[in-house]
Amino acid sequence: MKKHEQTENTPNAPSSFAAWLGEMREFLKGRFSLEDDKAQRDEVVANISKGVEFRGVNLWVLIFATMVASLGLNVNSAAVIIGAMLISPIMGPIMGVGLSLGINDFELLKRSLRNLALMFIVAIITSTVYFFISPLSSNSSELLARTVPTTYDVLIALFGGLAGMVAQTRQDRTSTVIPGVAIATALIPPLCTAGFGLATGQIRFFFGAFYLFFINSVFIALATYLVVRFLGYEKKVFIDKARERTVKRLMMAITLVTFIPSVVIGFHMVQVSLFEATADKYVTQVFNFPHTRVIECNKHYAHGKKPSRIELLLVGEPLGEEVIENARAQLDGFGLEEVELVVRQANTEDRVDVGLLQRNYQELLAEKNRRIEEMTSQLKRYRVTDVEVNDVSREMGALAENVRAVSLMKGITFDVAGQPGDTTLVCVITRRDPAQPVDVETLKNWLRLRTKVENVKLFVEP
Repeated sequence: MKKHEQTENTPNAPSSFAAWLGEMREFLKGRFSLEDDKAQRDEVVANISKGVEFRGVNLWVLIFATMVASLGLNVNSAAVIIGAMLISPIMGPIMGVGLSLGINDFELLKRSLRNLALMFIVAIITSTVYFFISPLSSNSSELLARTVPTTYDVLIALFGGLAGMVAQTRQDRTSTVIPGVAIATALIPPLCTAGFGLATGQIRFFFGAFYLFFINSVFIALATYLVVRFLGYEKKVFIDKARERTVKRLMMAITLVTFIPSVVIGFHMVQVSLFEATADKYVTQVFNFPHTRVIECNKHYAHGKKPSRIELLLVGEPLGEEVIENARAQLDGFGLEEVELVVRQANTEDRVDVGLLQRNYQELLAEKNRRIEEMTSQLKRYRVTDVEVNDVSREMGALAENVRAVSLMKGITFDVAGQPGDTTLVCVITRRDPAQPVDVETLKNWLRLRTKVENVKLFVEP
């Protein structure tokens, strides 16, 4: 009987597992579905198309946002730069490019590229003029941060663009997603930095900042394209089939020209980041000596025949050639095959005594502490009293009823030869009733005890 029950129950296990998988699939599908609050395709296209145009209000807002961002970069204020990102309408044409490629709309693509070029020219001219007339021309940290793109910039632009396009396809567009994307992707600051490079004649700033802007723009457009295709937006159909084939070929060419370089750039940046991270790990572990320090490490990643290079500058006890060769032999163990290691260090006769440097720093610190103590002592001599003046006045009022106000001054008495003498406390008393006397000697003796100043001069206003 038990054997028969086992035979009947055994086939139910796979079916129960399959049912559980189906329920889990439906649960996840419901959780990650983009169908809720989804806007109609035409509504999304109309909204993005409206933001593509740069005329009137949009153009003026772009100029003002560029000025605000330039000011923020000039004074090195992150808060001002964030404000400029929020008011900048620069995302419109970039998302228009991705949408047009996704729905096969050639006219929208032309308008988007035309307005993107206009936006770029206006922003560059505005920032260049500002930095040309600005009295501040130093390279702030906010400016320098927009000249060297990294892998993180690519990922931020891609995921930020995905978030922005998903938010654009919702019926409710009042969420904080789109402003957040504008801040994260940082499109307007690189343009202002490029203008700074032109205004100050630093061409490397211009190309570095333009490179960052180009990467951000391309990956935002790529993210828009991916969301459009994921949502299955209907592509535009041409009545003229010959024109449709021509437009499709042209759109495909533009897509390849736009997106393929971005993939190559992104892959190169990933390789550079991995190389630098591995090189840092190698230097930290291999060049860990008690009397030698790495004070500078330059990493140069290279393609093809030219090898990558790690350049180190050492200070302290010089390393022997066998130690350096041993360090080179460990490059392969860190995945740094065919990487050239260049080590620069002081010669034996010129070597830096780290212990001597430390002693010099300690002597310098001791001298600074001595000066601070001396200045503190001098400052203490000029203090009115070691207690609060308002406490002294209240206590004096309780001691002598005819005292209405008290003025305390502390100074140093000098002789006619200019030599300092004793510290003197000067007290001026204002009486409540000028006709009634004040016991001056009692108050002077009390002040000596209270303030710990022996030489007390007490005057009573008439």
